[in-house]
Amino acid sequence: MIVRKIINAAMPYLKERTIADVVVGISLVAVRLDNGAVGVTYVLREELGQGCSIFPYVGQLVGQRAATVAQWTAGEEDSLKRSLGLAVLLGASMGQSLEDSETAGQPFGVDFQAGDLVGMVGYIRPVEKMIRPRVRDFFIFDQGIELRGDLGEVRPMEEQATLLPQCDVVFLSGTTVLNGTLESLLEMCSGAREIILIGASTPMYPEAFKDTRVTVLAGSWWKPDRWEGIARKISRAGGIAHLRDDVIKKSLRIAKKAP
Repeated sequence: MIVRKIINAAMPYLKERTIADVVVGISLVAVRLDNGAVGVTYVLREELGQGCSIFPYVGQLVGQRAATVAQWTAGEEDSLKRSLGLAVLLGASMGQSLEDSETAGQPFGVDFQAGDLVGMVGYIRPVEKMIRPRVRDFFIFDQGIELRGDLGEVRPMEEQATLLPQCDVVFLSGTTVLNGTLESLLEMCSGAREIILIGASTPMYPEAFKDTRVTVLAGSWWKPDRWEGIARKISRAGGIAHLRDDVIKKSLRIAKKAP
């Protein structure tokens, strides 16, 4: 499982780290580690249970070992635990020195061609608006939008198996790590020369993806000195758009292992 490789890659950066603070909103969760590093990821609201006081473990997180909480990312049925575990992994990734691959003429370090078919799983409007004029066609899939019934330009999820294999470049949301669909989606992207794992939930651990078909990690780090503002916005139902001043965008090309 790729998620296990992510956890293993993160372990050197989790040693001796503990949870200093945590906030859970209706769209996002955020964790701050004792060294000040911050991780932010999504809440899979459609998977949450119902009732009162069903997440008592959240109030017990401060002081716990980060390496223990990170294990929640894999194998937990409780989707909020998976989100909290991933937030820990995202924060710990800031311990690495990662060089950006993006240039002014190549978004995400990718050479988009006029004849390209591009797929996107998890709609990110600013990315679509930037890339669509450069390519032949752009296919968008988003389960949340489909469930709300207002598809617009979003394709039905049932068309993924037909359209994704035709795509030259595919954007996969980092939330595919959370919901367990990443590996099956990678199998569908059989014709893609570039697969970009993108968004705040993208774990920036290139070592974990060296033997996968993912070619670029396009994720987010967070400014440690903005923690109080980040926590306040999330606790007041804020989404990623509300955190635009607090983010450090990162794009990294993965160096593949020699055959």
